[in-house]
Amino acid sequence: MQNYLLALALAALATPALASGNHAGGHGEKMAVGEPGDKAQATQTIRVTMKETDDGKMLFTPAVFNVRKGQTVKIAIKNAGTVDHEFVLDQEDKILEHKKVMEKFPEMEHADANSIRLPAGQSGEIVWKFTTDGEFKFACLIPGHYEAGMHGDVSVAGK
Repeated sequence: MQNYLLALALAALATPALASGNHAGGHGEKMAVGEPGDKAQATQTIRVTMKETDDGKMLFTPAVFNVRKGQTVKIAIKNAGTVDHEFVLDQEDKILEHKKVMEKFPEMEHADANSIRLPAGQSGEIVWKFTTDGEFKFACLIPGHYEAGMHGDVSVAGK
């Protein structure tokens, strides 16, 4: 009986994480912001730095960038801060939805093409093809980082 109750408790704890899916909105659905890109097709590199400031703010530099619909971009990301940060690219509502999940599960691991988590001093990249025009967001969803200013905007212009 104890094993059964333990299994039920573990399943209940795991369910929110499974239901939350991933930074991409979960469950393999197509993303409005685009899709993973082919590095060989990248026509632009955008260098983004993540860091904290002495006054307690956390930020991305640049905090705004513009691309064209259909463009493939390499986003080269450097964590110049002293703590872990992440870069998550998506629609604003998806960002805010996932932010709530991250508040409950701050150590959640991610393996999505639209996101990367980097320890202090590390670099990485996301190669992304922007397939839809519109306004999108990027953010660090580690609890407290968004509130400290760690979010930005991507504007995708039609062809």
